[in-house]
Amino acid sequence: MPSPPDVARCRQLLAQHRVPPHICRHSEQVERVAGLLGRAVVEAGVAALDLTVLRAAALLHDIAKMPCIENHRDHALEGARALSGLGLREIAELVGRHVRLGPWDPSGPVTGAELLNYSDKRVQHETIVGLQERFEDLLVRYGRGNAEVERRIREDWGIITRVEEKIFARLPFGPEEVECLVMRDA
Repeated sequence: MPSPPDVARCRQLLAQHRVPPHICRHSEQVERVAGLLGRAVVEAGVAALDLTVLRAAALLHDIAKMPCIENHRDHALEGARALSGLGLREIAELVGRHVRLGPWDPSGPVTGAELLNYSDKRVQHETIVGLQERFEDLLVRYGRGNAEVERRIREDWGIITRVEEKIFARLPFGPEEVECLVMRDA
């Protein structure tokens, strides 16, 4: 299995897949959040993660977003397929769960999938926001009165709120400090 791509290779892959600049900037911000949280949970002994995999997955998580907007496919699953086809299976696994987390263990160690999913939910466009602001935006943009879509968004909101509690339970800072810490590290 190839090693995780570095930032330069991730940028090449995004360019090859014609990912627009605004989505690249969103992904870079998600990578900053995921990197901060990944380091923090590893240092706190809450998880044993390969941070290079997490960071590459954060940069590549929306690699299939634009074509999927046009063809109404699931961009997380399409992105996972594309990355798996490149031999990047560990990254593909995380990317495939960045929209809908799927099965997770509330009492187990923090996982890369949880961190990527959570980090993506904290970044609205390019701005780090709280979960409430992000999910209210998702309801407006994607719900559009569709009861089933709104139900799924609200279900995901409930899950990621519990994931947030899990992530921060043993960290020396809270979710409200993420934006300041990311800006400090930039």
